[in-house]
Amino acid sequence: MKPRNRKSNVPSTKKNKKKNQGHDDFFESAAKRRRKAALDEAIESDDSDEDVFGGGGERENAEDADEEVEETADEKRVRLATEHLERIRAIAKKIEEEEEEEEGEGDDGRERKRDSLVAEILQKDQLEESGRVRRLLSSRVVEPQPEDRFQVLIKHLQPVTAVCLSEDESRGFSASKDGLIMHWDVETGKKEKYLWPSEEVLISHYAKAREKPSEKRSKHVLTLAVSSDGRYLASGGLDRHVHLWDVRSKEHIQAFHGHRGPVSCLTFRQGTSQLFSGSFDRTIKLWNADDRTHIDNLFGHQSEILTIDCLRKERLLTAGRDRTMRLWKVPEESQLIFRAPAASLECSCFINDSEFMSGSDDGSIELWSMMRKKPTHIVKNAHPSTINQDIPLENGIKEAPQENGKDKNGLTCSTAQSWVSSVAVCRGSDLAASGAGNGTVRLWALEPESRGIHPLHNFPLDGFVNALAFAKSGRFLLAGVGQEPRLGRWGRNRTARNGVAIHPIRLKEEK
Repeated sequence: MKPRNRKSNVPSTKKNKKKNQGHDDFFESAAKRRRKAALDEAIESDDSDEDVFGGGGERENAEDADEEVEETADEKRVRLATEHLERIRAIAKKIEEEEEEEEGEGDDGRERKRDSLVAEILQKDQLEESGRVRRLLSSRVVEPQPEDRFQVLIKHLQPVTAVCLSEDESRGFSASKDGLIMHWDVETGKKEKYLWPSEEVLISHYAKAREKPSEKRSKHVLTLAVSSDGRYLASGGLDRHVHLWDVRSKEHIQAFHGHRGPVSCLTFRQGTSQLFSGSFDRTIKLWNADDRTHIDNLFGHQSEILTIDCLRKERLLTAGRDRTMRLWKVPEESQLIFRAPAASLECSCFINDSEFMSGSDDGSIELWSMMRKKPTHIVKNAHPSTINQDIPLENGIKEAPQENGKDKNGLTCSTAQSWVSSVAVCRGSDLAASGAGNGTVRLWALEPESRGIHPLHNFPLDGFVNALAFAKSGRFLLAGVGQEPRLGRWGRNRTARNGVAIHPIRLKEEK
């Protein structure tokens, strides 16, 4: 390789003197000055002998070798898409073999039939994924067997406040009031802990410094959210920050500050890196996890925001203690307000882009439609509490219902046991679940267009159900359980076990 001829890059002194006589750079245009600066930088880069003669080749080769070992996000998407297509082709081939083939049909006809079947299956999956077609799972749910019950998958020392699942249903994430964040395998239960960095590292990751250095930063976690590509895990809690974690390395990578109250809810927009956070300061903030930037603020709630949910569209669903649920259209910067009929809303989630479900502190469950400001259907007393029922005594006299007190086992109980603290919908289906502190998780069947909701099964589970998460396939249900409610200590069940419980759901084969 011949070295470059640098003589042309070094102007002669005589020419410069003639050229610069009577000329001042100050009077040059801004564009001309930028071109001259870019030319100077190019000349300086050409003078690097190491780059010209390949002195840094070894370093580049080492970096290329490291990059080849790790799979990129695009390569992973291509690999998963190829595997999914192969599975669809295998299903189509099996269906084709089971059907009786017409006599005289050649190989070309069978291939065309198989390709059309693959296209039909892929189109159906895409419609179900986008929410335009609802999967009918509730009619396929089989009566639970005696061995089908909630099993504790992950144990926590303090009440679990948040549970979420990865897109492929293989990994789960949970957090508790003591600040412990766990990453675990759904099949094996193998778990790993996320370690909080030191105060110096948090500040270097743009966390806001404490006003009083003597005070310890709170690690109390209230909410979790995982991105669709499985790269990022977001957590929020009492320290008023949104913390971003790398799922692969389990390391803390960013702290978003700006909220003036505890961060109570988080959600990623499906298929993107857009992150939404809700707080007790009554605001919603939009972040970009890839760029590590704050994008926008949304205002409207008059009290603390409790839950938030988002699908593929740029629409948000939030519920707050101001007894309203709001549907936000982010690009249009508009919102629709839905007011609870009689009680405060505790939780909410999307059924699809135009229908949603909520739970209230009076024990009722509501179905909503974007076309109506009032619920289309209400189930009252969905999770009845034992203290609100007449308790028979030994002498046959019934005791009046208590507001607060202790049951026969000496357990502290309150009306909070009947509050619907969590609701979840299996994505793109008519199967839903709700949880409270009364000892049961209820499975529901949703009718089209929110015309009604019917109970399917009751799953016994002791403790306050602070979070629910459905598997995308509908094959199992996860519940985050604690001895206390997620946002307070106004009830306590000492016999409950803090942790994550899993319940299998048996489904009939699809016809």
